[in-house]
Amino acid sequence: MMPGANQRANPPTNPRSRADMLLLAAFCGFLFFYGLGAFGLIGADEPRYAQVAREMLERSDWVTPTLLGKPWLEKPPLYYWQAMLAFRLGGISDRTARIPAALNAALLVAAVYFFLRQFRAGSGFDGNQFAGSEFDAALITATSVGVIGFARAAATDMPLAACFTIALLAWYAWYAREKYSREKDASGKDIYLASFYIFLALGTLAKGPVAPTLAAVVIFAFLALRRDWREIPLTLWIPGIAIYLAVTLPWYIAVQLRNPEFFRVFILEHNFARFSHDLYHHRQPFWFYAPVFLLAMMPWTLVLLAAIVKRARTHWSEGWLENKAAFSATKNSWPLFLLIWMLVPILFFSVSQSKLPGYILPAVPAGALLGADYLNPLGDSKSQSKKISLPFAAAQAILCGLLIFAALTTPSIALDHRLRWVSETTTNGTTITGTGTDAAIALLFAIAIAAALLTRAGSRLLTRTTLFAVVISVAAVIRMAAPAIDATQSARPIAETIQAFSQEPVPIALYRVRRQQEYGLEFYLNRPAQKYEDGDIPSAAHVLVAAKGTEAQVAQLVPGRRVSYLTSLPAQGLDLYWIK
Repeated sequence: MMPGANQRANPPTNPRSRADMLLLAAFCGFLFFYGLGAFGLIGADEPRYAQVAREMLERSDWVTPTLLGKPWLEKPPLYYWQAMLAFRLGGISDRTARIPAALNAALLVAAVYFFLRQFRAGSGFDGNQFAGSEFDAALITATSVGVIGFARAAATDMPLAACFTIALLAWYAWYAREKYSREKDASGKDIYLASFYIFLALGTLAKGPVAPTLAAVVIFAFLALRRDWREIPLTLWIPGIAIYLAVTLPWYIAVQLRNPEFFRVFILEHNFARFSHDLYHHRQPFWFYAPVFLLAMMPWTLVLLAAIVKRARTHWSEGWLENKAAFSATKNSWPLFLLIWMLVPILFFSVSQSKLPGYILPAVPAGALLGADYLNPLGDSKSQSKKISLPFAAAQAILCGLLIFAALTTPSIALDHRLRWVSETTTNGTTITGTGTDAAIALLFAIAIAAALLTRAGSRLLTRTTLFAVVISVAAVIRMAAPAIDATQSARPIAETIQAFSQEPVPIALYRVRRQQEYGLEFYLNRPAQKYEDGDIPSAAHVLVAAKGTEAQVAQLVPGRRVSYLTSLPAQGLDLYWIK
């Protein structure tokens, strides 16, 4: 090993590094954990996943996911295991149900930071492999809308994205040392390849075979373009494969032995059939993920597009189409790897017949790293005199202003599905500012950001000013929009209203309510709800949650029984009745 190689590969922790890590911890704490319970679980998936974890915890069963007492085999157990631990340590609540995703997001950001810090330029590799600010790269990752959104969701998407990201970073660390390291430390390379297989296995426990499938496509495409065929058999490292199987197989074998239908339900229906057929009414056009991904990258969308354009121009000028050696250049491998990593999930799921926004979350960290790679020359200390162009500064400021405007108008959209032009206070105490006021505030921020970016220090302020816009937006959603989101999108206020009428666990029935309301009530009340539409009408006295304006239909469904009106929840479009 070369003298001093260890010092380069493991840079000492200096005061600046300690300050960066503390700042990152503070930002992650705010962006991912602050106000996790400000509004209740929303959608169908959040309360359903949380309820599965609660039932597994109550039964002390770490193998079979169950929902309302029946096996629910749509997803592997990693999120459930994490939520079970969170419930055990912090009690069962909507906040603790979201903690696993927040922790996984923080782990993802930490992995990006330490990866770039470990392997930036001058760490023992030839060429400018990992040029860039690890702090800026971690900040861009943490402040992307897609990462923030799914970090606050009780779902399986963030555990998969975090494990997948760490796995690919570990593989590239192994690959780069294999190809470019001046010192040949086999044990170090084995550690990275072993880490790749461990986190790939955890990704398989997070969401199934999609993790190894996407990783295999990314790595094969990257090596094929670079003509590095020799690295394919080296990647298929027998000890690593054994590690992968040792982590994944125990649960898969155990759940199959306990539930013979598991292979059919999980593998055939919820993986292959869901990919090839629109089984669950999630059909979208082929181009669906293009705008979804650009929105997920907000407010770094413009930076990412500029990075892609710059990289395309560079490749074109170097004659990549004609010059096969250009693909083997050291300086090209990292951006090429990121580009392939970003595109593969988007293209893969674009072909799928079932499309949901969370499917392409694993592509967002790659986009963030591409953006950081592009921004590095702008903020380099040797390039401080380089100013940001007026069009770029204006466009970035507009994106930040739009993000703030969207956050400020969220209460109005949540309550009315429209913009309110006059400020007012709703009956539940939510203050909603008028659209004109929201636009004026967003415009002022946009002007301030543009002015900062047009100064001589603008290149160094770009990440900070954009971060400021993200913090303002998250704070606005948590402090101003959360009551409106809770009132309209979560079953928590419905459950609280029912509990206000009766502290006893009376039977609950539903009539023409939305699926998310059904699953939400079952989580918050921790008991199954019976559905009138299925002819499942409780014989005992019960609370009925029914769509607004259906009282006459309800009376016809329970002839001879007393129907007493309790209250309404206009924001949910529901009425509550006592059926005796």
